[in-house]
Amino acid sequence: MNARNKPNCTGMSKIKGKTVNQSIVIMSQSMSFQDANQSGNVHGGVIMKLIDTAGGVVAMRHARCNVVTASIDRLDFYDPVYVGDYVTLKASINYVGRTSMEVGVRVESENLMTGKIRHTSSAYLTYVGLDKERRPMPLPPLILKTAEDKRRNREAGIRREVRLAEKKSEKKSQDKG
Repeated sequence: MNARNKPNCTGMSKIKGKTVNQSIVIMSQSMSFQDANQSGNVHGGVIMKLIDTAGGVVAMRHARCNVVTASIDRLDFYDPVYVGDYVTLKASINYVGRTSMEVGVRVESENLMTGKIRHTSSAYLTYVGLDKERRPMPLPPLILKTAEDKRRNREAGIRREVRLAEKKSEKKSQDKG
């Protein structure tokens, strides 16, 4: 890793809070034949990769260091994406804990011939910020400014509690096994 790519991770004493708007990502691209299956639908895995890319950029913008995907809490496909569609991903941070954060990603697909835009999928991903030794590190707190920010943060907190309870339950059942 050269100096240019080296993560610039700081200690908690230097970390200032950041707003949701400071890390929002909107990225778009056209879907081609190489992205599709035999039916002309874009592979779910292609959409998943785009979701993880957009979510990862949001997480890195917030943490300003390397991050890893810890989990995809939820990924729902509502409508297929077709070859020729112009896909737009809108990603923003919902919640920040001590070392992990939740990012929500909304995927929309536009038929460029008709102009029709469809909400095709949504996902919630958890990322962990890593220090120079690639260990979890404290993250900047999230500053909530709008009612929407607060609602999304509240809902993300509930999802986090459910994730932690499920993880604890799974560990308990594995230990019994």
